[in-house]
Amino acid sequence: MRNTTDTEAPEDPALEQRLAQRLAALRAAAGWSLDELATRSGISRATLSRLERAETSPTASLLNRLCAAHGLTMSRLLADVESAPARHLPAAQQPLWQDEASGFTRRMLAPPLAGFATELIEGRLKPGARIAYEHPPLPGLEQHLWLIAGRLNLHLGETVHELRAGDSLSFKLWGPSAFEVPGAAEARYLIAITNPR
Repeated sequence: MRNTTDTEAPEDPALEQRLAQRLAALRAAAGWSLDELATRSGISRATLSRLERAETSPTASLLNRLCAAHGLTMSRLLADVESAPARHLPAAQQPLWQDEASGFTRRMLAPPLAGFATELIEGRLKPGARIAYEHPPLPGLEQHLWLIAGRLNLHLGETVHELRAGDSLSFKLWGPSAFEVPGAAEARYLIAITNPR
């Protein structure tokens, strides 16, 4: 039976479940135990545990305290779990950017969208091309790259990953990086980028 003490009846059970999962994910991302979050938020460990298992619904007051502990506004937290409409983006409408000087073409297959944390990009680099970045736009930026064709050397700090068609690489960007094409063929890849929260 659901515990309704200090809670409000949920209007959308699916939303309540997503909210519970988001709260658990936020705590895990912060590296906090339930006890530590209880200390930071002033909410009992037992209540936090029930919230994360969707066994109880949080009041506005409880959500406000959790948002303060995580450094989020309530609107940002709720936007992360609200059901967003699907976005269909025909190929002709996908933003395409080309840098002729470096030989780089970037197609935004799934550009940034409110309520979503991940972007999907198709990259193409001409033979011999090299693009270097001194630092990531956001520290800890999560990326998953799949090389579709060609060869690609991906430099992450002092480490070089030599990729061939079909290889994948998952990483988080904390420092300098560089993409270079060592072969005589174009490198084509998909990369999913997830912004840290």
